[in-house]
Amino acid sequence: MILAVGHIRKEFTEKVVLSDVSFHIEAHEKAAIVGVNGAGKSTLLKIICGEMTPEEGQVTLQKDLSLGYLAQHQEMTGELTILETMLSARGELLELEQKLRELEHKMKEVSGDELEAVMAAYTRVDHAFESGGGYAYQSEVTGILKGLGFAEEDFNRQTQTLSGGQRMRVALGRLLLIKPDLLLLDEPTNHLDLNSILWLEDYLRSYEGSVLIVSHDRYFLDRVVTKIIDIDHTHCNVYNCNYTEFVARKKQMLEVQMHQYENQQAQIRHQEQVIEKLRSFNREKSIKRAESREKMLNKIEVLEKPVTDDDTMTIRLNPAVVSGNDVLTVRGLSKSYGSLNLFSDLDIDIKRGERVALIGDNGTGKTTILRILNGLETPDSGKIVLGAKVEVAYYDQEHHVLHNEKTLFDELSDTYPNMNNTQIRNVLAAFLFTGDDVFKRIGDLSGGERGRVSLAKLMLTNANFLILDEPTNHLDILSKEILEDALLSYTGTVFYVSHDRYFINKTATRILDLTGHTVKNYLGNYDYYLEKKAQAALAASNAANAALSSSTASNTDSDGKLSYEAEKRRQAALRKQKNDLARCEARIEELEGKNREIDELLTQEEVFTNVARLMELQKEKQAAEDELTTLYETWEELSASLEE
Repeated sequence: MILAVGHIRKEFTEKVVLSDVSFHIEAHEKAAIVGVNGAGKSTLLKIICGEMTPEEGQVTLQKDLSLGYLAQHQEMTGELTILETMLSARGELLELEQKLRELEHKMKEVSGDELEAVMAAYTRVDHAFESGGGYAYQSEVTGILKGLGFAEEDFNRQTQTLSGGQRMRVALGRLLLIKPDLLLLDEPTNHLDLNSILWLEDYLRSYEGSVLIVSHDRYFLDRVVTKIIDIDHTHCNVYNCNYTEFVARKKQMLEVQMHQYENQQAQIRHQEQVIEKLRSFNREKSIKRAESREKMLNKIEVLEKPVTDDDTMTIRLNPAVVSGNDVLTVRGLSKSYGSLNLFSDLDIDIKRGERVALIGDNGTGKTTILRILNGLETPDSGKIVLGAKVEVAYYDQEHHVLHNEKTLFDELSDTYPNMNNTQIRNVLAAFLFTGDDVFKRIGDLSGGERGRVSLAKLMLTNANFLILDEPTNHLDILSKEILEDALLSYTGTVFYVSHDRYFINKTATRILDLTGHTVKNYLGNYDYYLEKKAQAALAASNAANAALSSSTASNTDSDGKLSYEAEKRRQAALRKQKNDLARCEARIEELEGKNREIDELLTQEEVFTNVARLMELQKEKQAAEDELTTLYETWEELSASLEE
């Protein structure tokens, strides 16, 4: 056990956020903290890493445990570039590398016993540098940055010029490079595109340390974690499973608890009725029996009624009119910004009743397409046609459709002047804005609260074609599920951009993948999309293998047997591969022998006291190591090819 959280209690202005929260994390374990917005998930992470102090309880960490914490918001000042910020995480290697250069320079200036001391120091430092991964850390930095969606041309950008999402990715990459024993990650998939999320999933699943995550990405949780810590009405329950199984178990547990509560309440009511009836007889024996039953009733440990999430926002989407069958037709749509070409000659058709998800990497132009459809951007070329009786409602992820200076009440009343005071309050109450909340300024709201106001306006439109840009951003899991149910029962048409794979999988009837400046069509949900992508990758691999085989194998004859010439070519190709493999193995053995010889020479006094000879041998060894790295990869490829 590397982390124990015991009986944590936390209050803010007399409001209890966490009460008697206890759980533990084992070595190598991957766990998630879940709960509605405001449940105290981020607060709990801050308590664990020492940024906050609880009113009660304690956090116990394993001795000498290294801990890394990724907050949702990152402040980066100074003039460091992305690459320099990443490299600063391996400061000890940079110092060792600098020390090696200094010792190399010093070896040229000293002799005798002093040289011998410098040489001994060089050997120690070089060993520490190599064992710490000093000869591989540059490639590791590059791999992490590319995995998180940065191109090599971004590496020299100053971090102070980055967006909030980009800074979060740099901070995440730096943490992954440090490799702490326990990673605390608060919404790590925010601002990541689908490919980067997939990369992060694979990275965390093979991560040697332990990970504790706060996330609303249910697909991500299913693939990464094996323990769920559910913060529910200030208390905590622990489930040793992934997210999907947790949902099923929690539902089952609530049903059992509710059944037990209702049975006990029925028994209590029955006893109360019997007691009342016995008292009504007004006889000594009946009164004594009533008192006896009353004493027994008072001794019962009354079960608390299970708390459910009944107090949640309500979304009902009802189109006012039915559109024509052809809802949207796009032909030849193109858009560039200077030399940056987002997409070219796009054709899109959307029919009534479809729920179409537009997916793709960050920066490919997904939001731009939605803005063009809503008249907020001008395309370079193309034609856009809306079908008969189509009424559009647009949900903007930046909530530009809201007015920061207005109150929530004014935002709705100005947009829908025919609604009276009670109607407006009822709508806002359905989205959890009650009492004086309705007079808050839009500009003072959190991202999640603005999302709920935008959804409230969307609900009132009665439109039959919804265009949604990242509608689940800032929503907690429960709110996402409510929105999913609303869209599934919606009889209109939906076209949306989202990186929430669980949401896409549940709601999409078709997927458009924006890649390579165009869109590819998949007639199904996200699981179907993954299946087809895997099939396409397999087909491409098979085609490549077939093309390779075609150079060494001829067409079969009428009875299906290889011709003599084809068999000769195939055998020749096999011999060539075997010879290449043998030469590769021989060269590996030669270089490994050479390295052993160099290591032996480095122990000889006449060598390690000769600076020029020493430097020459070090260069030879490094060159041999570099060639060996390439040869090992070549050997693996040749071996795999021969096996096939």
